[in-house]
Amino acid sequence: MSKPENTNGRMWLRLMKLGRAKGDLTVPCDFEYPQLALREAMHELDLSMPVWLPRHQKDWREFSLTRFTADHFLEAVTFDRLEISFIAPEDRKKKRNPMFEV
Repeated sequence: MSKPENTNGRMWLRLMKLGRAKGDLTVPCDFEYPQLALREAMHELDLSMPVWLPRHQKDWREFSLTRFTADHFLEAVTFDRLEISFIAPEDRKKKRNPMFEV
């Protein structure tokens, strides 16, 4: 799979330990190719790539986010889970209607 030229947004990664963010990072991300952005981020964080399961793909498609626990890494990690979410560019964000916000 080659890297797409058009990046649609950003991936936000958070390293969580005991319910608190231990660190975070954002990297360019095409929503259709999250594993490429994740690989780039893991390289930058000097971590091994977590195992991407069908459950992760489903969560990514439905909610634009997913979580990896320490069990999803082949090497030991110093955090409880890795959370990733998609940040859409301004022109693709859904417009909010203040009438529905009570």
